[in-house]
Amino acid sequence: MTFFETLVALLAVAILLLQVTRRTRLPYPGILAAAGVAVAMLPGAPTIPIDPPTALALFIAPVLVDSAYDFPVGAARRMLLPLFFYAVVAVLVTTGVVVSISMLTVGLPIAVAVTLGAIVAPPDAAAATAVLSNLPVARRVDALLKGESLFNDATALLLFGAALMVQARGGLDAGTALQVGFAAPGGILFGIVFGFVVSRLRPITENTVGGTLFQFVYAFSTWLIAEHLHLSAVLATVASAMTIATLSSVEDSPRMRVHSFAVWTTVVFLLNVVAFLLMGMQARRILETMSTEELQRAMGFAAIVVVGVILARMAMAFLLHAVVASRRRSGHELAPFTSGETLLVGWAGMRGLVTLATAFAVVLATLVIQGATLAPMIHLLKLGRQAEVRDELRAARRSLAEAAFQRLEKEDGTEAEAIRAICKDHWTASTDANKTSPLDRRRDLTIAAVLAERQRLEELRDADQIGATQYLELQEDLDWKQLSVGTDEDRRITES
Repeated sequence: MTFFETLVALLAVAILLLQVTRRTRLPYPGILAAAGVAVAMLPGAPTIPIDPPTALALFIAPVLVDSAYDFPVGAARRMLLPLFFYAVVAVLVTTGVVVSISMLTVGLPIAVAVTLGAIVAPPDAAAATAVLSNLPVARRVDALLKGESLFNDATALLLFGAALMVQARGGLDAGTALQVGFAAPGGILFGIVFGFVVSRLRPITENTVGGTLFQFVYAFSTWLIAEHLHLSAVLATVASAMTIATLSSVEDSPRMRVHSFAVWTTVVFLLNVVAFLLMGMQARRILETMSTEELQRAMGFAAIVVVGVILARMAMAFLLHAVVASRRRSGHELAPFTSGETLLVGWAGMRGLVTLATAFAVVLATLVIQGATLAPMIHLLKLGRQAEVRDELRAARRSLAEAAFQRLEKEDGTEAEAIRAICKDHWTASTDANKTSPLDRRRDLTIAAVLAERQRLEELRDADQIGATQYLELQEDLDWKQLSVGTDEDRRITES
């Protein structure tokens, strides 16, 4: 099979498995990675190598941009201590644990051990985002895990690069120390400047397909330029995305925003699917390079490392819990997570593409074992918050309707009165699910009218009374009209 044929076949397998995970409520990353292993072991299965630098730019940069753009800066400020603890301190401690295991069990040189530790230490952005996207956890837990996944790779890759440079140069000299020390602040500064430049160029491509393509070009360019400048590509990418999000305004084109959201959701999901499948398919390449004796030793070593990184993260989670609780008693505002939430954060340490560079076993173990047990853990510890999410959404909608009503309150005319009536219905909507509201009645009537319009539009096309382009434009108008009154489920597209 050619590479293209193999890729099409893998995507077909992925679609099938995604339907299985959707019905069994299992997170898809671990299932896809395991499927990749199974495919790789089939006779005649193709070998698809992954170049680590290319994989990082291709698979990680878009995920970081997608997550960082939506990550609220206010949440980062409020959770500065936990974010710093998990993204920096926990990565350093986990690296130290892996270094100790490596030196004591297989006698790796310290520079090599640090390199391995840096790679397996950070939970991965793609894995965390993919697994947590549909799990009903508390908002602050979700913010912490997603925020951590934005920054911890920077710490790990800086450690990884420093260890490689020290190994190559035979020691730590002033030049190496300066380069490593400037990588993080330099990456943030470059990301902010680059994001500012991009935000000024965006209006030129507004409401065009090229504008959406420009967003991907900028995402990859940020990473690649930062790499060539020997800066932290992770921090540069995150800083640029947050800068662009901060500089956006309420007057930005809604058409561009809707189109970009649809494209980014699909592309990032596709990259995740391909990444986890390819991740699993590396198993055969790894196994082919080992003898039976080497494989046995490697499996034993990998098992120790897996246990080490999981226990290290759990220990760090409860250490932070104790620190925050102590600070709370001293008058600081940040409230500690509950013990159940702390356990969940500690367990949610899935590794992904960054880890894949040198430690495949850690990837598979954390993705399959930890990823598959997150949802049952949330249920067992009673951490789900579906009801709270519905209440928050309902309250937010009422608040938005109130703002719209107040803005139009003094406007004259029948048009203003009609819009005020709609806003007031939303504002004063009943929370009783068993009571029929004016909103429900209006929704039913609007959908019935739209369906009648759709039928007439089909008749006009069949009678050749309207062109293809005009047909599509009117069809899209009807789609938006129907979605605007639809339920949450009508508007939602799930990942799996």
